[in-house]
Amino acid sequence: MKADKESMLLYIVTDRTWLGDKTLVSQVEESIKAGATFVQIREKDMPFNEFVAEAGNIKEITDRYHIPFVINDNIEVTLASEADGIHVGQNDRPAREVRAMIGKEKILGVSVQTISQAVEAEKDGADYLGVGSVFSTSTKLDADSVSLDTLKEICSAVSIPVVAIGGISEENIMQLKGSGIDGVAVISAVFAKPDIYAATKNLLELAKKTVAR
Repeated sequence: MKADKESMLLYIVTDRTWLGDKTLVSQVEESIKAGATFVQIREKDMPFNEFVAEAGNIKEITDRYHIPFVINDNIEVTLASEADGIHVGQNDRPAREVRAMIGKEKILGVSVQTISQAVEAEKDGADYLGVGSVFSTSTKLDADSVSLDTLKEICSAVSIPVVAIGGISEENIMQLKGSGIDGVAVISAVFAKPDIYAATKNLLELAKKTVAR
């Protein structure tokens, strides 16, 4: 599984805050059926064995639909669950170390906020970049904000795919049009909605318009 520009179009990041009586696996599958193109599982406090099991369950779904699947910031779970790759931030292990640990075949995504971070991440082996937070977000309160101008400059400075993240919703997504991004990463814009399928489908159409060159 590879992270190309097409797979970046609608990148979903899981959050069990809004599970209710549903399972994470069912929510992910619902979103994929509606057009999600990439899945990241993000769990900060889940015990290792439970995390590996949950990741394995989601990978069964993503494999079935031929969608790339990465783990947020956990090399051990990435390797144990045989996920397609990992996504790391600036406060995690350096990208070059992560690349050495996961090998050449797995996907490596890196969060960046500046042009220099973006260029360095690409040089160190990143397959794609997550840039944000492009809007204020309640999901990650400590996220640094990235201006539209910086987002454009990052897109121009690298040759790997770029996905914008942070507070993106159907109300503001079109503000990113013309920035050069290859897609958007969303959390609450999908998982906080009562109808995940409808929310994903709508966002997919808006994402297509947003990334249109």
